[in-house]
Amino acid sequence: MTIKIIPFLCLFLFIVFNGCKKETEQPINKPAFELSSTADIPFFNGESAYKHVANYAEFGARVPNTKAHTDAKNYILSIINKYADKVVKQDFTISGYDGVKLDLTNIIASFNPAQAKRILICTHWDSRPWADAENDTLLHKQPVHGVNDGGSGVGIMLEAARILKEKQPNIGVDLLFVDGEDYGKSSDLSMFCLGSKYFAATKNDYHPAFGILLDLVGDKEAKFYKEENSINAAEDVVDLFWDAAAKVSAVSFVNQNKYSIYDDHIPLIKNGIRTIDIIDAELVGADKTLGRRAYWHTLKDDLSNIGQAAITDVGNTLIYFIYSLQINE
Repeated sequence: MTIKIIPFLCLFLFIVFNGCKKETEQPINKPAFELSSTADIPFFNGESAYKHVANYAEFGARVPNTKAHTDAKNYILSIINKYADKVVKQDFTISGYDGVKLDLTNIIASFNPAQAKRILICTHWDSRPWADAENDTLLHKQPVHGVNDGGSGVGIMLEAARILKEKQPNIGVDLLFVDGEDYGKSSDLSMFCLGSKYFAATKNDYHPAFGILLDLVGDKEAKFYKEENSINAAEDVVDLFWDAAAKVSAVSFVNQNKYSIYDDHIPLIKNGIRTIDIIDAELVGADKTLGRRAYWHTLKDDLSNIGQAAITDVGNTLIYFIYSLQINE
């Protein structure tokens, strides 16, 4: 006998069998970058970083085409060559003021070079040829030692290099020491950031996820605010770095937006590398109301202004950031 299935039974069977299906799971949209709470973070030795800054101070003013400049370069290379998987010395020449030929060098130290997911950490290693922020105009032609302005970032990055050698990170890290950052006269931006401009113009197929610049990072009373150009270029990275600072209780970091600075991050941003600036920007301008801290571009930028606490704050934050960073792109 033929059985005829009535319409309402068909509807019942459709609901039963289809209703039992597992709902399709929706993909979770992860952020491009995040910090892992379970990462194994190495120890940053602030004393070691401070010692590098002190050693660096002994060279004196690292003005291009001087013995101090050459000695400082060789010091960086002597440390980096012990630790990095690959070191590139990027020599180049620039025509300076009054027809002077500047012999400059960028140093690029790479760690975990096979890893495609990479970040860039940078600082400048030169110092200024003239102390043009001095009240006494007779001192303007004297060179600046730049112990905080350049030297502090170098010390932190050299200690970071030791750590990166001892414990390979999950990401690729490139340490960039740029030259000629502080050569320009105060009214001439075209002659500032010479090394970062050269690196950015010749980076070819190098495309890190982002960059982090360290500048003026060693003062005894350092204050690191979120810098405006950094926010405009990479707000997500800025927020993540300040999150890392909070995780390691780095009290020098202030969770406020303040100051807009022209620095080595600007040429990198313009050439496609989203870069943030970690800088004690209050120092810029040598505002006399700052008292002791009014030494930017003066002869007083010496070791007496450097504090291990600020160096440790920045170093701890940087190492926590590197080793806990997950790149999901």
